[in-house]
Amino acid sequence: MPKAQETILEIDLKALKHNFEHIKSKLKTNTKFLVVVKAFGYGSDAIEIAKYLQNLSADYFAVAYAHEGVELRKAGITNPILVLHPIPANFKTIINNKLEPNLYNAKVFNEFIETLANYKQSDYPVHIKFNTGLNRLGFSESDVDYIVERLKKTNAVKVTSIFSHLAASEDLNEKKFTLTQINIFKNIAQNFIDNIGYTPMLHICNTSGVLNYPEAQFDMVRSGIGLYGFGNSEKENKKLKPIAALKTIISQIHNIKKGESVGYNMAFKSDSPIRTATLPIGHADGIGRQYGNGKGFVLINDQKAPIIGNVCMDMIMVNVSNIDCKEGDEVIIFNSKTTAEDLAQTTNTISYELITGISQRVKRIFLQ
Repeated sequence: MPKAQETILEIDLKALKHNFEHIKSKLKTNTKFLVVVKAFGYGSDAIEIAKYLQNLSADYFAVAYAHEGVELRKAGITNPILVLHPIPANFKTIINNKLEPNLYNAKVFNEFIETLANYKQSDYPVHIKFNTGLNRLGFSESDVDYIVERLKKTNAVKVTSIFSHLAASEDLNEKKFTLTQINIFKNIAQNFIDNIGYTPMLHICNTSGVLNYPEAQFDMVRSGIGLYGFGNSEKENKKLKPIAALKTIISQIHNIKKGESVGYNMAFKSDSPIRTATLPIGHADGIGRQYGNGKGFVLINDQKAPIIGNVCMDMIMVNVSNIDCKEGDEVIIFNSKTTAEDLAQTTNTISYELITGISQRVKRIFLQ
């Protein structure tokens, strides 16, 4: 493929297809597949990812906030879209765009029903989230009776699914905790179904849940990070393909004398003559300051070049003293071989943070 001539994020749709089909191969025949495309499709492009996967027969999409769902609707996505963290201020937007909210406490539950009163709708699809141990969002197990009682007094909504979220499904050292979560969820689901008179879909598994707890697939699973190429374990990473490659170029090369500094605040001072390359990418593009001062690195002609000095807003400088390179050469920040996870580990963070932080000003290129 052509070498990069500017800072770009290449998105490999064939790799996305591979990941989708690999995860789907783990599912039982009737288990639905919900694709998580929040945060701009984990930093790639939510619209292109959703369009592609809708054509591959994804059953559901999920976003974090209502405006993310609106963008998908505007782009022609017709599949059901679950809004994982709806805010009451956006309830009208959710209804107008036929999005499906997660109702996670009494406040949002009651306010959404009240908002529906103005729309003369019945059986509006909603999802009820229960907290089984993550302690982030969700009703408690003791709230089932309250929810059922409230539902029996209105025909405005109908529960499409009840779900929960595993806290440590990737960590097999926490298997006891995860199994406890699953059992709590089973009890909640049974109590709910016995009292409401119909059976909504059940789902609790994220990517690592699919891979490590196949017995907990229920009616649907949710996958985010796995689709983008990371399985939360060395074993599973080998079976998945990172879909994104962040590339840039060398803008300028400098010969730095002994005692000279590089970058803001003279954070790097050379104790010998070195050669540096300046790259047009910085913390405004998603390469945070934590990667500076020798922690992070890039690849130039298949060789590691450490980032030196402080990361600037629009630029970073790297040491190329031992690399044969010239101005205009391609630079790899991460790709399918030296992954976002590899770079993230240099600062004790995770691939999620790095890939979701890639700025929208970085040009996206789609490989078919």
